[in-house]
Amino acid sequence: MLTVVCQSPGVLRAENRPEPVRGAADVLVRVKRVGVCGTDLHIFSGDQPYLEYPRVMGHELSGVVAEAAPGSPLAAGDPVFVMPYISCGTCVACRSGKTNCCVNIQVLGVHRDGAFTELLAVPQGFVHKAEGVSLDQAAMIEFLAIGAHAVRRGEVGPGQRVLVVGAGPIGMAALIFSRLRGAIVTAMDTRPERVGFCVQSLGADAGVMVGPDDEARLAELSSGEFFDVVFDATGSRQAMERGFRFVAHGGRYVLVSIVRDSISFADPEFHKRETTLLGSRNATMEDFDTVLRAMRAGQIPDGALNTHRLQLHNVPADFATLLDPAQRVIKAIVEC
Repeated sequence: MLTVVCQSPGVLRAENRPEPVRGAADVLVRVKRVGVCGTDLHIFSGDQPYLEYPRVMGHELSGVVAEAAPGSPLAAGDPVFVMPYISCGTCVACRSGKTNCCVNIQVLGVHRDGAFTELLAVPQGFVHKAEGVSLDQAAMIEFLAIGAHAVRRGEVGPGQRVLVVGAGPIGMAALIFSRLRGAIVTAMDTRPERVGFCVQSLGADAGVMVGPDDEARLAELSSGEFFDVVFDATGSRQAMERGFRFVAHGGRYVLVSIVRDSISFADPEFHKRETTLLGSRNATMEDFDTVLRAMRAGQIPDGALNTHRLQLHNVPADFATLLDPAQRVIKAIVEC
């Protein structure tokens, strides 16, 4: 079967690998769509913090069941999506329902080989029927669920002022679900086309470009009080540290980003504002269900988000183009 492997940073190769053998507790999924995530771009660029090469990328996937165990709720031909965070089910996090931060987590496409291939064997508990959504939509559930999880962590409420810093797909997902909760949302980014997209296509109430006067503009938008909830989805230590300044007194700061570095902040400012600082990692099934309900209700502009498409056999030649800002990529989907 055709499999695209990232051998090392910047090097993608197409290989003909043997088809996987389904384990007793597995479902064999024929991959149909794979969303390209920022994680995949970082793997290709060589700056994903937790990865060993070579690696088959791809964790945002949908497909159809090729084979399932007798008695399984899944049958051959069922359209499905995959929850790519393979959790152990027994650690301290899993026992409390926080499978998204499992101590022994194995994420497809990061810790183990992922979906840039034709067939994938996945434990049955992580394969779910894609009912009421298309295969394209099903391949977008995972990144949207990360945003939905962050919004749930931030306890966003109606009428609250929300700032999303970093208007990539994850930041956009946080924007979408903040708006669905009735918040007043501002998007901030270094790229004008991303800020414009958030306002024009996603309904952000305001957009701010990173620059010398951005803090003054944020103060103006918030009557000098700044924001009840701030999300950082930049992947930049400097941006993460700076974001503390934009949190209102009594507000919440949700770090969706991950960097290798330590981050620091001014304790007097943190203390006097009684800031709540939250990490947000991956998503749980509750968040996937939130996304599915919103998709079925027509509340997700998935057609606008899906800006680019690739065929699996063209990935080695064309993948690097997705890194070009001139291409204005929001979400690319690989067709298998």
